[in-house]
Amino acid sequence: MTSTPLTTQPAVLTIAGSDSSGGAGIQADLKTFAAHGCYGTSAITALTAQNTTGVQDVLPSPPEFVQKQVTSVLSDINIQAIKTGMLFDANNTRAAISALKVHFFSKPSDVTQNIPPLVCDPVCVSTSGHTLLDSSAIDVIIKELFPIATLITPNKAEAELILSHRQSSPATSKPLRSIENLEGMLLAAEALLRSGPKAVLLKGGHLTVSPEDVRIAAADHPDLQVVRDEITPHGDNMEILQTSTTAGMQLVVDILHETSDDGQLRTTIFCRPRIESTSTHGTGCTLSAAIAAELALGSNLTKAVRRAVQYTYLGILTANPAIGHGHGPLNHFHSMGAVLVPKITPTNPYPLTTLLIRRSASVWKAYVEHDFVKLLGKGTLPEKHFLHFIKQDYLYLKYYARAYALLAAKSHSFPAIDSATQIVLSVLREINTHTTFCASFGITEDELRRTPESPATAAYGGYLIDVGLKGDTTLLMMALLACLLGYGEVGLWLKKNVKTGDDGWVIMQGNPYLRWIEDYTGERYQHAVKLGLETIEARAAADPPSPNRFAEWYAVWERCTELEKGFWDMAMNLS
Repeated sequence: MTSTPLTTQPAVLTIAGSDSSGGAGIQADLKTFAAHGCYGTSAITALTAQNTTGVQDVLPSPPEFVQKQVTSVLSDINIQAIKTGMLFDANNTRAAISALKVHFFSKPSDVTQNIPPLVCDPVCVSTSGHTLLDSSAIDVIIKELFPIATLITPNKAEAELILSHRQSSPATSKPLRSIENLEGMLLAAEALLRSGPKAVLLKGGHLTVSPEDVRIAAADHPDLQVVRDEITPHGDNMEILQTSTTAGMQLVVDILHETSDDGQLRTTIFCRPRIESTSTHGTGCTLSAAIAAELALGSNLTKAVRRAVQYTYLGILTANPAIGHGHGPLNHFHSMGAVLVPKITPTNPYPLTTLLIRRSASVWKAYVEHDFVKLLGKGTLPEKHFLHFIKQDYLYLKYYARAYALLAAKSHSFPAIDSATQIVLSVLREINTHTTFCASFGITEDELRRTPESPATAAYGGYLIDVGLKGDTTLLMMALLACLLGYGEVGLWLKKNVKTGDDGWVIMQGNPYLRWIEDYTGERYQHAVKLGLETIEARAAADPPSPNRFAEWYAVWERCTELEKGFWDMAMNLS
């Protein structure tokens, strides 16, 4: 009987030095390969005695042995990507390059596509600025390794050193020695590409860049692609998740400059918030290894870099600062834990809600940007539709208050009981406001009480009570969130689109529904939204859900979002 073979892990080769403390070099590379589901192999160019506080000694591998290691791996294993790190000196650099050329090129000058993606991390300068390679080794890297590289990944100091070693430049280009700002990075990336590689990723960890710098660069370079991962805004219809953290934010910006398949030059900048952390040992090694792993897995270069940048960023963000007494290592295995809800961070304080909204993006958008809301914002919603809605909303609030009463009954601490009770009291106050508001449209309190429930109201209200009776407090909170957060998002969406001059479409002056809009854009309601966000996020962080539990949470969230949309549908159809 023949069994179906398991999918083979793509094999990746790192040619680099060894870090005895495990945070950089081949140790970081192999951990990164494993975290990406790749099989890691290595050729060691030098042994180091080092820890998180520094390097105490280095013992180089003989050049002949470096070449034998590379040849041994390539002759036996189908390598899908290669990464080079610290090559130590000119002789070891030549030995590594010679082994690659002998294996992949029929002639030393035959630069073909036989070689797999090669990522060159030109480790020339330490974090403290110390030169790690002599000038002859740098020349070998530039003249012999760059021309066969898919990508080079220098940092600021390495880029400056490489550019200073270039013997000739096109007559039209200015010599570049120092990189001081984002515009300087763009010029340097262009100059580095002319040194021979297919693409350049210039890392900006040693430069401070602001969001305004990025905005100016994007305006000055219309073809520039800007990727703002880990920076708000989170996406469409997520105004409630915005925070003030972007004000005065300092960014780290990496620049990818490449020649596309059609021969056109393309530049992408990857932005993320700067992290104040001492857990940065091996960051460059990790990033280049992650890119190599992504390329081995079949990603194109832009996608590989984007995913590798995110992986490295989260590795710093989730690192254990207690390892060592200096600059500690990243958390290379952050992506391998069974964590469904990301960790709360300064730039993503609401990870659970972000995940819920992203997964339900289509129905959430249909709910927030419903025709009922659009017509209401324009002030053109026929009054009969609004009156039908407002009557049913009065009846729905009875269910909503009862559901929060159930939440209070099921809570096990006085603060939780108090929180749910305060919301019940808030709903009771809202009923009085509701009654007064309805009176302004000629609807009496008696008429409100005698209004029969629509099927949409009964279905939604009945579902809330059912979840409240059968589920625990977290599941009930999930059912109640769609209403609380949705109306908050609707309010901010309308506020964002208020007509000013030629922009916007929401009419405030003379809008018959102005008071309704002001209620949900107002500080009191938006404060309640923030409180709801913080409560559910704290609960998820304190008791992270299992896959089955999260599926249950999401099913309730999605169903209530659909029921909220159904409530608008009911108002438009007068059903």
